[in-house]
Amino acid sequence: MHTAIKTVEARQILDSRGRPTIEVDISLDDGSLGRAAVPSGASTGTHEAHELRDGDPQRYWGLGVLKAAAHVNTDIARSIKGFDAMDQCGLDKRLCELDGTEQLKRLGANGILGVSIAACRAAAASRGIPLAAHIAELAGNPRQQMPLPMVNILSGGLHAGRGMDVQDFLAIPARADSIDEAIHTISLVRSAAAKVCQSRGLPTLLADEGGLSPGCASGMEALQLMCQSIEAAGLRPGEDVLIAIDVAATSLKDADGNYRLAREGKTLTSSEMVAMMREWVDNYPVVSIEDGLDEEDWTGWAELTRQLGERIQLVGDDLFTTNLKRLQTGMDGKAANGVLVKVNQNGTLSGTLDVVAHARANRYSTIISARSGETEDAFIADLAVGTAAGQIKIGSLRTSSTVGKYNQLLRIEAAGNAPYAGTQALGIRK
Repeated sequence: MHTAIKTVEARQILDSRGRPTIEVDISLDDGSLGRAAVPSGASTGTHEAHELRDGDPQRYWGLGVLKAAAHVNTDIARSIKGFDAMDQCGLDKRLCELDGTEQLKRLGANGILGVSIAACRAAAASRGIPLAAHIAELAGNPRQQMPLPMVNILSGGLHAGRGMDVQDFLAIPARADSIDEAIHTISLVRSAAAKVCQSRGLPTLLADEGGLSPGCASGMEALQLMCQSIEAAGLRPGEDVLIAIDVAATSLKDADGNYRLAREGKTLTSSEMVAMMREWVDNYPVVSIEDGLDEEDWTGWAELTRQLGERIQLVGDDLFTTNLKRLQTGMDGKAANGVLVKVNQNGTLSGTLDVVAHARANRYSTIISARSGETEDAFIADLAVGTAAGQIKIGSLRTSSTVGKYNQLLRIEAAGNAPYAGTQALGIRK
């Protein structure tokens, strides 16, 4: 069997924040090679697949991944050598069974995911077809599609040392008819935002995902700055460029179950948070809000969706953690209408594809997303195209770990095999 797994090798490398992460190489009997580097998040949900860290304070602040790499090189390697890399679902099932825990805590989801993606790449290489095309077949997807990007412009929260209460304000190109034009539009807004911040004496330090960290005192102030930046780029807010917000509200929750907005000096109830978001939508061209409430605030999420779900896209990240059971709970409770998809939240490629398929079958929008701790691996660009997810959230147009993914989208588009999704991909039902 020429696609049987021959060798498996894992090592510790560094992510975009200079923290350790894991990289896995897989070779097949026919000589085909696959490599995967695994990202890591800062704003993480409780229910994410478990990222195994060494805990040795003398090495990388306890964040080393040598244990996870060792598991790949021993237990996992022994279990999957000779396994057919073309059987992605079977491979991922074996990996999960070998670990034996729901959140992949024993061997580490970071190592398991590295193996899962590396095997996928090796299989595509053996077939001699583009990775996105191979993923499309794994997903049972008859067509590929270039995704609509949402791109960090202003950042706070855990991505920027709490410079703002809300984590990210993002731009969505509304008039672009290709990924090339979409990226150009965003580059204009990103550059204009830096100039506007400089002219107002605001900080222009970079956050984890490449956005600016101006330290706005409130969400309203950040939205005003977004609109000024769009206009400074010679574009029209609400027509040429739309706005998305990632609240990351789980990180704002206090011990009493309320939401502490430290920069604004406010503590809000769930209902007051919903009212604040409704005010944003009423006054600015906001078309998508992610994690507007805590990951366990199901009642609040249902109310938020009732009030705004017909007007804008409401995305669950910490809420769903790319977990099929969590997603179904949200569907049953009419919470959100979109899901952020992060492969390292799930732990395997097959599990991730199942979440995308289930979301789309139930009219939830899907956004393939990077993490704040990224690598040069551009896998999610191919994943977004191959699954025809419709949207992608990579980070701002800064740093090689982020720009490399945009460049991969440009390469795929140049091949001419996938039409551009545009704003029809947004989960807006009205």
